[in-house]
Amino acid sequence: MAKKTKNTYVQNSEPVTNSDRVQGLVAKCDNLQFEVQNQHLKNVDIKSMIRNIRGQQVMLDYDLAKLYGVTTGRLNEQVKRNIERFPDDFMFQLTKGELELLKSQIVISKSAENQHDNVLISQFATSKLIERRGGRQKPPYAFTRNGIGMLSSVLRSETAVGVNILIMRAFTAIPQIVNQHTQMVQRIFNIEQHQMETDERIELILDKIEEIAPKQLPEQIFRTGCVWDAWSYVSDLVRSARERIVLIDNFVDDRVLSLLDKRADGVTATIHSRYSEPFLTDLKKHNEQYPAIDFIQLTHKNHDRFLIIDDKVYLMGASLKDMGAGLCAVTEMQASPDAILSLLK
Repeated sequence: MAKKTKNTYVQNSEPVTNSDRVQGLVAKCDNLQFEVQNQHLKNVDIKSMIRNIRGQQVMLDYDLAKLYGVTTGRLNEQVKRNIERFPDDFMFQLTKGELELLKSQIVISKSAENQHDNVLISQFATSKLIERRGGRQKPPYAFTRNGIGMLSSVLRSETAVGVNILIMRAFTAIPQIVNQHTQMVQRIFNIEQHQMETDERIELILDKIEEIAPKQLPEQIFRTGCVWDAWSYVSDLVRSARERIVLIDNFVDDRVLSLLDKRADGVTATIHSRYSEPFLTDLKKHNEQYPAIDFIQLTHKNHDRFLIIDDKVYLMGASLKDMGAGLCAVTEMQASPDAILSLLK
C-alpha cells in the first residue's frame, strides 16, 4: 500500500491503485478537516449569507469572495474570463431597486436578530461593503446554486472545492421558498416606494397651485370702500408669518385681536400701542382663552403704522382696524425690523 508523505505518494512493494489515490484526495475535502484548516470560517454562518432575490436563493459576490479567501475583484475577474459558463440562471447583477431592498433587509435583520452574533458579523460586513464611500460603484453580482457550483471549477483551488461543499450543505438546510421575513421587507419597501411617489405628486400639485394663485404684491393700494379686500390682504400677511408678528399702531381694538388670531401655531404676536383701558380689558379676556398677544405701551405718539412679519417691515397707510375704509396703501420697506423697533425706545 502507498505511504503518504506531505505532498507525494512513495511506492512500496505493493502497487498503488487508482481507488487509493482517489480516497486520499477525497479525504482532503472532508468538511471537518476543512473547517479546522480554515479558521477564518469558524464563526461564519453561511446560511445567513443566502438571500432571496427574484424569487430564488442566491449568494452575493462579496460574501463568496470572503468565503473563498479572495478579493471581490479577483472573483469577478475569473468569472468574466469564463463568462460562457455563467448564463442568466447561474448569475445576474442586482438592479438599484434590488440593492435598496437589500439594504432595508440588512437594517431590519440587525434589529430583529440581534441575538445571533454570527449573523451580525456577516450583515455588518455586507452593509459596510454596500455603503462604503469611495467603494464599488456598481451593484453586486448574485450567484444561484448552479452558479456557485461552477465557481469551484473557475477558481481552481482546493479551498474553493471545500468551500463549495459547505455552501451546498447550507443550501440544502434552507427550504427552497421565500420566507415570511423577506416578504414582509418587500411589502414595507413597496409601501415606502408608493409613499414617495404620492409625496412627489402632492408636491407637483402644490407647486401648480402656487403658480396660478394670486401673488401678494410688495405694494398694494385700496380704494375707498374696499374693506374686505384690505382685510383679506392683511389676513394673508398674518398667515404667512413663521416666527413673529409685531404691530405698531396708535389705535387698536378687538378687531385687531381677531386678525392676529389667524397666525400659525407657535408664531408670537406683540402690539405696540397707546394705553386704552377698554382694549386692555379685551386683551386680558382674549389671553385667558387663546394664545397670548403681548402689549407694550408706546412712550410717545407715532404718526405711521408698521406691521412686522418675521424679517419684513410693511408701512401701513391706515390703522389695521380701518384698512379699506378710505384710500390707503401697504408698502414693503427696505428697512430692517430692528431699525424700526429701535426708534420706539
